[in-house]
Amino acid sequence: MKYALLFRDKAVAEIKLAYDWYEEQMIGLGERFLNTIKHNTDLILSNPNTFKTTYKNFKEVYLKEFPFIIVYFIDKSDHKIIIISVFHCSRNPKKNLRNNYLITVIVGSKPLGQTKVSAL
Repeated sequence: MKYALLFRDKAVAEIKLAYDWYEEQMIGLGERFLNTIKHNTDLILSNPNTFKTTYKNFKEVYLKEFPFIIVYFIDKSDHKIIIISVFHCSRNPKKNLRNNYLITVIVGSKPLGQTKVSAL
C-alpha cells in the first residue's frame, strides 16, 4: 500500500533549526543532516511498520549519524504517514506528542496545504 508523507509544521521547524545549527558548525553538515532525514523518510515510506512503536500509536526512527529521532504515526484509513517531530535525543519525547497537530501536506518537495489531525 502506498502512503502520502506529511510533516507537522513543528517537525519542519525542528528540521530547519537543526539544519541551521549544523551549517553554522561546519559548511555542508546541515546538508548531510537533510540527506539523513530524506533517507530515513524514504525508509519509512517503503516499509512504515518496520520501526518500533513506542508511545500509543507512535513509531520512532533513530538517526544513525545525528542524535535525532523521527517520530511518526500511520493513518491507515487515509493512507498517510505523518511526521510528528524530529527532535534531539536530549529532549523529553512526551512533551512533543500531545494535542491536535497542524501539518503541512508535502508531495515531493512542494507544500500543498495544511490540515489538522489527531494523533492520540
